[in-house]
Amino acid sequence: MRESTARNEDQAVSGQVVQAGPRAAVEAAGKNLQAFEDFILTLIEQCGLPTEDIIINVREREKLLRNTPDAIEGLDNTQRARASYIAKMILAASVGLFDAALNYLWNETINELRARVASFDVAYFFEIAEPDPARRNTLRTPEDLAKIDDAKLMEAANRIKLISDVGYKQLDHIRYMRNNASAAHPNQVALTGLKLAEWLETCIREVITLPRDNVVAEIGRLLSNVRKQRLTEAELTNAAAFFDNLPPDQADNLAAGLFGIFNPPDATPDTLDNVRNLWPELWPYVGEEQRNECGIKLARFRANGDADRAQRARDLLDLVDGTAYLPESDREAELTQALEELTNAHEGWNNFYEEPPVAQRLLNLVGKYGQVPAGVGPTYVRQLVYVFLTNGNGIAWSADPIYKELIGKFDTGQAGIALRIFSDSKIASRLQHDLPRTKWAELLDLIAPKLTGRRDRTLLDAVRAFNGTPDQLKLDSGIKQQLNVGGPRAKARRQAGRP
Repeated sequence: MRESTARNEDQAVSGQVVQAGPRAAVEAAGKNLQAFEDFILTLIEQCGLPTEDIIINVREREKLLRNTPDAIEGLDNTQRARASYIAKMILAASVGLFDAALNYLWNETINELRARVASFDVAYFFEIAEPDPARRNTLRTPEDLAKIDDAKLMEAANRIKLISDVGYKQLDHIRYMRNNASAAHPNQVALTGLKLAEWLETCIREVITLPRDNVVAEIGRLLSNVRKQRLTEAELTNAAAFFDNLPPDQADNLAAGLFGIFNPPDATPDTLDNVRNLWPELWPYVGEEQRNECGIKLARFRANGDADRAQRARDLLDLVDGTAYLPESDREAELTQALEELTNAHEGWNNFYEEPPVAQRLLNLVGKYGQVPAGVGPTYVRQLVYVFLTNGNGIAWSADPIYKELIGKFDTGQAGIALRIFSDSKIASRLQHDLPRTKWAELLDLIAPKLTGRRDRTLLDAVRAFNGTPDQLKLDSGIKQQLNVGGPRAKARRQAGRP
């Protein structure tokens, strides 16, 4: 009798969905949700299983379902038809399993982000996402995108502007919540219907339906043409004019892409000549960090016994008189490897145990006087500050004293980089959380005595006087103006001989 009644009620609700649409159906389904909850919890209890804090209450489920039509409004019919994980999310949420719903939402987001990368240029993306040549050689096809972890996928997509800076910060927060409040891992975090609906809308807006940036589209077309055919004189001239309007970070990304196109053994003669013609035109706009990255990759090609790729990397540096960016020594490559291993350990599940030995090796490489090869300096500062700020969950106590000792060895230039590190999207995203904000204040105290220049001291005073949270520092007009004085764009124009 109970099964027959429940079946009749289900059929009634189904009819209401067809006749009145999803919003009206949510209102009508409230009693059925409660009846289903009572039934299933009774069944679970009769099996001797716990029923407390298992499912979210009906009121929160109604909030999510009521707001879902608005959240997915921006999806077209094609996007809706392939959004199976969103359908699973809604179904899981309707029965009160919000932690599972969040996991499904994240799966949908990552799948769509991979599809967005695959439709652009995977080879270019892999050059940005994976700096290690040995691992980079294993990444070739769209299917290999699954080998890139979610954090690196988002970071690289943000670097080439497949997702915006704001979108990256919002998605990184959702990723953090997925790792700490979803069914992907054990937790006791309570989620709300409104928050889940908000995250659904964010993932749709910032990934699935985000229009592609014109500069990104132009870079994609250029890289595709470089591989497919020999560029004409007119096309080379147009490309050089395009370089003049590139944002600095995109110039660096394009340099990484061209460098990657030039190195594979199967690159055609036309492709190699295209890169040789474009490289000197792009070089004046490439920042110091990316220039040094070319030398670092050369050293790592040699370390991996890849003589052909190492020679091609040297050819590109010789083409622009870039011998100053050749490796200083094998120590530079080892230091880079240690920094990557430290970041991987920091982002892993057992970071409190994995970080200290790698941090100690980094300290040994740097030495008593903190001598860091110039080519890896900016990366060294950024990665060290990144791990020092913590992942927001707690401090790796055995590694923290080592980080402080390393920061204490910063010279004036490195301290200046650390002071400005809040402008980095990955760091700014981390500074949204309480513990990293506390560590940020501690960082400022550590580097303050090293900041002797007038610009550095002025910026330090402005940073300390800022009334908002540190993740908002780069949005302040006064601080932004100080960051732009003598910045990489101005330097690139001077190097190119323009006013």
